Amino acid sequence: MKGLLPALNRLMPLMMVIFLVLASIQMAISLHLSLASLTHFMEWCAPAWPIIAAVSGLLTIGGLLFETRAERLARKGLLRRRGWMMDVLARLTNRNALEEMLAREQRETTIDAEELAANLRARVIGQDQVCEDIAVQLRRRLALQVRGKPVGIFLLAGPPGTGKTYLAKQMARQLERPLLHFDMTQMSSPHAATQLFGSPKGYVGSDTYGKLTGGLKEKPDAVVLLDEIEKAHPDVFKKFLTAWNDGHITEASTGQQISTVRAIFVLTSNIATDALTEIADRLHDDPDRMRAESVEALRQAGFAPEVLNRLDRIFVFRALKGLDIARVSALEIETMIESYGLKVETGGIDASLLMDVMRRQSRMGDAASARDLVRSIEDMISESLIVARQQGASMIRISRDEDGTVTAKIADNNGDNSESMHARLTP
Repeated sequence: MKGLLPALNRLMPLMMVIFLVLASIQMAISLHLSLASLTHFMEWCAPAWPIIAAVSGLLTIGGLLFETRAERLARKGLLRRRGWMMDVLARLTNRNALEEMLAREQRETTIDAEELAANLRARVIGQDQVCEDIAVQLRRRLALQVRGKPVGIFLLAGPPGTGKTYLAKQMARQLERPLLHFDMTQMSSPHAATQLFGSPKGYVGSDTYGKLTGGLKEKPDAVVLLDEIEKAHPDVFKKFLTAWNDGHITEASTGQQISTVRAIFVLTSNIATDALTEIADRLHDDPDRMRAESVEALRQAGFAPEVLNRLDRIFVFRALKGLDIARVSALEIETMIESYGLKVETGGIDASLLMDVMRRQSRMGDAASARDLVRSIEDMISESLIVARQQGASMIRISRDEDGTVTAKIADNNGDNSESMHARLTP
């Protein structure tokens, strides 16, 4: 019986033809049409027969192809008929968004390490080796199909203001992943864990999820940035151990286990920077020894041993020197100009101004950070930018005169300078 139904289904077109022939004969008999009148009618319609035959043939071939394709997709469970029949995904959900998510997930498993490293190097100044190493690690770990813990647990160590936090943000952007950013300096008390993992039932705030558990519940593939991790309380550290070791965290308010296997954890730290820099310079060709000595240096500096044992990689950032400071300064100047609603002309930042910023950073020594750099730039150019905006400027160029005056000159469309605004450089 099961085999008879498909056979009858295939014979349906032939049965329809027989039915139409019989119906035509019955209609001719009912109308008392003679064979001669039918012959005359057929001769009258003769010019149209080739067109009708061609259209019928095309429709038949198209129907057969459509039916064959539909049966093939139905066997795979992928019935996708567009036009006359609405796809179930188009009817019940946002099909385009689902296809984009699927394409992104498949793309992430085979990322191009060289392309990712190049994109990171272009944005994170002076840390080329770190960008290359972390791109290779991400390629290897995202390609794993089965894993019982997060994609990666990376520690970015080095002096402040060298781009650790910025690299984590750029990593999330380049991988097209959401970013969950937590300042661990605010987690220095034993009760701070409730902010991340929720409050037990009966306590204040138990009706809402923690910031970390709720964030990973909604965005399981996020990049979790834990800034200045060494300043967190030990009780907060303990909560992370199951997330890194067992691949899940527990929401205190409900007891629900939330998976962390698709997340990337990035930790930043400013401790033991001198020791780590010396180790990185000395053992850059021996990654195994460099990792072992780096772990020991961090342990001696007071880093929690249980956290060090769960780190996948430690990346050491170098202090910015020479032209790297100039590159960061130029980018900061451009950002500051744009924050005032202005644009800088191509080649419009005076090299002597960058040299002055580099001298200031050099006088501050190794303790100088990116914030000090921004303050120096703000002291130099902010006043002239305010005046330029008041004058209705849109495109400007920044120069430094011999007497120490920083000048913001309005540039017209031809690159000529029509006006200038002066601000005395603070010595």
